[in-house]
Amino acid sequence: MKRQSYYPSRIADQAAWLENFRHKLPGYSAALGLTAPQTSDAVADARWLVYIFVSYLPATRAWTTACTAAADQAMSGRGGLLVLPVFTPPALQTGVTARPEGCLTRLFALVATLKDNPLTTAAIASDLRITGPESTPPDFEVLRPTLTATGTPGGVQIGWGWQGYGKFLDQLEIQVDRGTPGGWQILTFDTTPNYLDTHPIPAALTSWKYRAIFRLDDAPVGQWSEVLTVPIGG
Repeated sequence: MKRQSYYPSRIADQAAWLENFRHKLPGYSAALGLTAPQTSDAVADARWLVYIFVSYLPATRAWTTACTAAADQAMSGRGGLLVLPVFTPPALQTGVTARPEGCLTRLFALVATLKDNPLTTAAIASDLRITGPESTPPDFEVLRPTLTATGTPGGVQIGWGWQGYGKFLDQLEIQVDRGTPGGWQILTFDTTPNYLDTHPIPAALTSWKYRAIFRLDDAPVGQWSEVLTVPIGG
């Protein structure tokens, strides 16, 4: 999907844009000549996407983290019956309904008609936050994170940054391999540069490996970083 400069790149900002759009569009419906179904459908699409971004996706990430912890327990726990975490989607808020696929595509199409509509004044466009020319993302085929990793008494400090592409990216997925049979595991989905891995430091000297990849629209983009090996413990 071609990105639009008026539509934010980061999911948290996208939710804020959608909330603004769905709250304000009904107030301009008559002035813009929109039908009641056009307005109600757009509002429903926006509310559904906000639920996905603000409630559903964070719940899935928390569940993934719990699953990783359960896998660690399964491999190295000290006893007791392991209860695997079960994913339960968060309840829909009042007024939110599941929508057909393509919500954002439909909203972008509506915005395109509004921008071509002579009834759309500069003030309305600004209030709906639909101003700005179309833009395309950078070439993600060659984009890869640059990491640093340093062992400290408090854990492993992982240094990273957006490399000038912060407006086009949502997160950095960091993975770790602590030398267990499970191999690479998700450490975190980070949205703020630099991260401290506070996993308990082993008593014996060992090595942990780290790698990372950028994410956009909740999917990995570009290439994995170089693998960094950090001596730890002992």
